Amino acid sequence: MLIALVAIFASAETYNYLKFTKTNGTTATYSVEGLKLTYDNINVTITNVDGTATIALTDVQDMYFSNEPGISFTLGDVNNDGIIDVTDVTALIAYILGANNEIILEAANCDGQDGLDVSDVTALISMVLSKQ
Repeated sequence: MLIALVAIFASAETYNYLKFTKTNGTTATYSVEGLKLTYDNINVTITNVDGTATIALTDVQDMYFSNEPGISFTLGDVNNDGIIDVTDVTALIAYILGANNEIILEAANCDGQDGLDVSDVTALISMVLSKQ
C-alpha cells in the first residue's frame, strides 16, 4: 500500500498555471508560484507572487490547472479588438469559408459545441444583436 502511494505521488505532474473559465466566456490565468486560494460565500480570492485578485463564484464556470499560460479572451470577440460587433461575425464567416486564419478560436466557439460552424455564427449574431 505504501509503495502504491509513493508511486502515485512520484508520478504527479506539476502545473504552472491555475485557470478560471468565467461564465462570460473569458479566461483568467494565474501563476501557481506562491498560490493561495481563499473562499467566502460569494468570492474566491487568488493570491500569488503577482498580487491578489478576486472572482465572484457565480462568475466561475470552470477551474483547472495547466502548463499553458493561454490567452485571455472574451467569448464572441473573434478578432480580439475589444468589441463584439459585425466585424467579428464577418471574421468568423471568413474563417469557416477558409479565407481568414486570424481569429481567436476559443472566442469564436459561441455555441459551446465542438468545432466551428454556422451554429457559432448564429450564436454570435444573437450576441451582437442583444448588445444593441
